[in-house]
Amino acid sequence: MDTQNLKGKNWAARKINQTYILSIDDKSSIVDTLTDFVASQKIVAGGITGIGATNEATLRFFDPDTKEYLDKTFTEQMEISNLSGNISEVEGKIMLHLHVTLGKSDYSALAGHLSDAKIRGAGEFFINAINTKVVKIKNEDIGLNFYDFEGGL
Repeated sequence: MDTQNLKGKNWAARKINQTYILSIDDKSSIVDTLTDFVASQKIVAGGITGIGATNEATLRFFDPDTKEYLDKTFTEQMEISNLSGNISEVEGKIMLHLHVTLGKSDYSALAGHLSDAKIRGAGEFFINAINTKVVKIKNEDIGLNFYDFEGGL
């Protein structure tokens, strides 16, 4: 088994074969830190899951009629009960596509596309890297990026 401990800006990780177990430091941006981690490890495609806590999160909701995202920021202590997403390439750049479910103190939940959030407490993530490039291209009719299985892989 290939195991290696890693350390970077606002994160610590353990690599086991093609899987990474990642801890993000308190008060750090999830998106900035995951982006830094993925770049540092030269991960071009894979899946991301995570749990933890945040006290500031901006969620996005896609409106198919306007083809635009509507953003809303929440500033209260919340549990990250699930974060899931993928790593791909869009227009030559690595892109994280993340969704999150956040649990509030009244046991209600918020969910949506994650624009960003700050860890407040713990942030624990698994990244499963795959050894191929996965490309997405924008579908102008819908306004979203989709996998390009014909030309991009």
